[in-house]
Amino acid sequence: MERTAVCPGSFDPVTVGHIDIITRTAEMFDHVVVVVMSNYHKMNSYSFTVEERIDLLRRCTTDLPNVEIAQYSGLLADYVKTIGAKAIVKGLRAVSDFENEFQQALTNKRLAPEVETLFMTTRAENMFLSSSMVKQVCMFGGDITPFVPAEIQDDIIKRLTIQHK
Repeated sequence: MERTAVCPGSFDPVTVGHIDIITRTAEMFDHVVVVVMSNYHKMNSYSFTVEERIDLLRRCTTDLPNVEIAQYSGLLADYVKTIGAKAIVKGLRAVSDFENEFQQALTNKRLAPEVETLFMTTRAENMFLSSSMVKQVCMFGGDITPFVPAEIQDDIIKRLTIQHK
């Protein structure tokens, strides 16, 4: 029986921290679905469209044959049940991430009791890394090469850099 996990997120844009969590999840599960979700708290602040985020993720995961990229805009618990996944894998950077993620995990457990949420801690070098930080550094012309996969750096720079004169 194939063990499927879901790695949800907004991925706006995808970072090396996201790719690390996805890669480590792909080592533990037979099939991983990275699902681009719509976060209602961020609805008016996305820098990339859903289609663009899917494309960026696909380009960053070509070396992971058991990883699939998808999109969903409803309840994560419904999506996970629909595809028959056994786990939701969430990356945690710091203690500050835990409270919100824990609340979501408990809600998902109530809605989909057959699905487990697994928390995977980020590597120490990525603890500070977030999509918001990448956007801010990029907007002001800072070097984002250590923070985002090489395959998509130019796309992010082109979209986010403010032209200074």
